[in-house]
Amino acid sequence: MREAIDLALHNSPRLQDAQLGLKIAKGQVWEAWSNVLPSVQTNASYSHSLIKQEMFLPGFLIPGADPDELVTVQIGADNVWGAGVSVSQPLFDARAFIGVGTSGRVKQLREEMVRGTTQAVVTGVRQGFLTALLAVERVNLTEGSLARVRQSLEEAEALHRSGLASNYDVLRLDVQLANLDAELHRAKVLEEAAGRNLLVELALPVDTKIVLEGNLHLMEIESTDSNTTENLDLLEMIGQEFTADNLDELLISGRENRSDLRQLNITTSLERARMYAQFSEYFPTLALFYNHNLNAQAGGEPDPLAYRDAQETEFAVAGVNLQFPLFSGFARTARMQQRRAAVRQSQVRHRFQEQLAASQLRNLLADLEDSGYRAKSSKRALEQARRGYEIAAAEYRTGVGSQLQVTDAEVALRQSEFNYSSAIFEYLMVRTQLDAATGLVPAHFSELVAN
Repeated sequence: MREAIDLALHNSPRLQDAQLGLKIAKGQVWEAWSNVLPSVQTNASYSHSLIKQEMFLPGFLIPGADPDELVTVQIGADNVWGAGVSVSQPLFDARAFIGVGTSGRVKQLREEMVRGTTQAVVTGVRQGFLTALLAVERVNLTEGSLARVRQSLEEAEALHRSGLASNYDVLRLDVQLANLDAELHRAKVLEEAAGRNLLVELALPVDTKIVLEGNLHLMEIESTDSNTTENLDLLEMIGQEFTADNLDELLISGRENRSDLRQLNITTSLERARMYAQFSEYFPTLALFYNHNLNAQAGGEPDPLAYRDAQETEFAVAGVNLQFPLFSGFARTARMQQRRAAVRQSQVRHRFQEQLAASQLRNLLADLEDSGYRAKSSKRALEQARRGYEIAAAEYRTGVGSQLQVTDAEVALRQSEFNYSSAIFEYLMVRTQLDAATGLVPAHFSELVAN
């Protein structure tokens, strides 16, 4: 499972998508800062007049012209050059300043989404791994049961040839063997499907061959030190241990660490910032500006490089620009109402999700206690069923017992084996769900995606 989680965290498209969203949010932060930083622009131009513009002037303004007539006068030269620089610095723009904070909250939300996606990927791999492992267990247990029935059939056939067993005993075992063979085929189909689902979680090709480490039917949840190395590693990677005794601590952990609650909390803060940004449209804006321009003109043929023969003129202007919004219809009022409603909507969702999370946590703790109890009971039943099968088989070989007793004992053993594996599976699954419900993901998982 350790290798599976590492693979998923490095390959998961869901996690990559969340990380790219965070990069976009970081870019939006820089974009928001550009609205409060100075703006500097330069320009340069050259033009040649194909037909010069003319204007009409009264004749008395032109020496030697008839004062009662209009005289056309050409304006400008053939070649015109222009260059300039303009600088603008916002001094007060509430919307821009609030926008910086809003973009920061968007970035914070995206960071939490990466964290939440990491938790979801880890939880998905854990549960997919356990599901695939249970499917493997079903195949192995069915094969074990098939081997026991086949051995019983061989013994019954030998006893039948000796006249110590009836034809019905052989027929009954033959039917049981055929049923188990069909059940094994179905178990292998389910095993392949569970394996493909796990490969999807790992972002690997669905035809990749993998071998899962761990044995549910050998798992010990009471005396964990007696587990195999593979099962100890599986228990370590499955999530933390929980009990109903520290319910208050778990509820606090859920409120503080659950990614969905943290995202809703950040969303509420983000909607409130957007409401303030909308309200800032009622405030004036004040900006400092400076413009410096250079113009030059010269006659003659088109020649952008003939600037040295041109006549120049230069001017510069500086000042402040104050804009005060007075009336723009009812659009601003409508947008403010929408933003207030969005804040209240986010708060309602957050409160509801908190209640849902608390209820889910209590239910999971009850499920954990129930699955743990069933696992312990199933273990005792398994030990008794295994002993019962050994007794029934030994009595049948000595002619004391009947084949019906052996068949019943084998069915009870097979059911007890799978019941124990299923109980362990459900116990471990609930632990993964509790780990997600409390928002507790081991630190080394987060470090893998920190960059």
